[in-house]
Amino acid sequence: MSSTTTVTDATFDAEVLASETPVLVDFWAEWCGPCKMIAPVLDQIAAEQDGKLKIVKMDYDANPLTPGKYGVLGLPTLLLYKGGEVVEQITGAKPKRALLKAIEPHL
Repeated sequence: MSSTTTVTDATFDAEVLASETPVLVDFWAEWCGPCKMIAPVLDQIAAEQDGKLKIVKMDYDANPLTPGKYGVLGLPTLLLYKGGEVVEQITGAKPKRALLKAIEPHL
């Protein structure tokens, strides 16, 4: 059973861009209410899609380089990477069904 892990500016390339499986990156912040709302949903998806999808979290405030590089302005923003490229972007808190609808075509 997999759960979400944390990435930083320093570990992003190795954990996300070099990953063999698709990676959903959750850009979040401690002060962001909607970010806290979707965290349990992302944990559920990580467990259900174990082996097919990796979900990682990046603290927006502690890691300014990566969000800036990918144009992340609003939180929460979820970017789905496949083969080192962004293939899907989801902004704002969404229900589980909507998240899965956006993610599943890329798995």
